[in-house]
Amino acid sequence: MTTQLNPYLGFRDNTREAMEFYRSVFGGELTMSTFAEFEASDDPAEQDKIMHAMLTTEDGLVLMGADTPNRMGYRPGTNYSVSLSGDDEPALRGYWDGLAAGGTVIMPLAPSPWMDSFGMCVDKFGVSWMVNIAAPSA
Repeated sequence: MTTQLNPYLGFRDNTREAMEFYRSVFGGELTMSTFAEFEASDDPAEQDKIMHAMLTTEDGLVLMGADTPNRMGYRPGTNYSVSLSGDDEPALRGYWDGLAAGGTVIMPLAPSPWMDSFGMCVDKFGVSWMVNIAAPSA
């Protein structure tokens, strides 16, 4: 079982452009999924926005990003989170509980449209976190 710690960047409407830029700098493989692919928004203006992008390099660097939904605030300079992800559910739930304690839960840790459990919080020091627990393999 593994857990990864990665930067997760937020953008308003230019994730595709930004992540292609980072691929030109770092190299690697870039994958992107839209809000429409995950049926994650009823807003027609958001269907082509990037819900999740991941750049993985041969050196082991992983950079993730997404377009911020229209209903959520966006302020450049605060558009990042630290992402914890993996398949060790007890460890990740423990990290979640610790990070959320004394902080603010933005999105409760719960099942997501992509079949994993996902949550977002801001810890008591103002750092934004995302926790994603991989769904059990069938």
